[in-house]
Amino acid sequence: MPTPEFVLTLRERIGHDPLWLPGVTAVVFNEDHEVLLGRRADDGRWTLITGMLDPGEEPGPGALREVEEETGVRAELVHLIHVGAHGPVTFPNGDVCSFLNLAFSCRYVSGAARVNDDESTDVGWYALAALPDLSERHRMLIALAQSSNGIPVFEGQGAG
Repeated sequence: MPTPEFVLTLRERIGHDPLWLPGVTAVVFNEDHEVLLGRRADDGRWTLITGMLDPGEEPGPGALREVEEETGVRAELVHLIHVGAHGPVTFPNGDVCSFLNLAFSCRYVSGAARVNDDESTDVGWYALAALPDLSERHRMLIALAQSSNGIPVFEGQGAG
């Protein structure tokens, strides 16, 4: 699912002006300890699986929904690993957003990784030693998911 309907309605009223939105990131590991990544259709960057929550949607189930919608993979939550603000981000169409992002460590359950919507051009499992070019933020979230003890890191708190 591309941009949620509620965001499109807001954009009709405010144009490209900044929006503050709830976001989720899923760091999904399979049984081989590979991480699930997608290549964004809008800018070509490799990322963890991310998305916006719908109004009233719970973050954990929302993260799992995003994983399945974007990749065809079913996953389960392990735990919350990180809470922080991200942005502002200017998208290729000019929209500006900042996100309150909740990141979750997740475990693969079933399904074959594939491009499952129009948000990605490629999807796959990657060994940690052979990751494609990722943002520092996403590399940090992968590291947190690997070492997390179940207590989330809050932005500004540090990972130590």
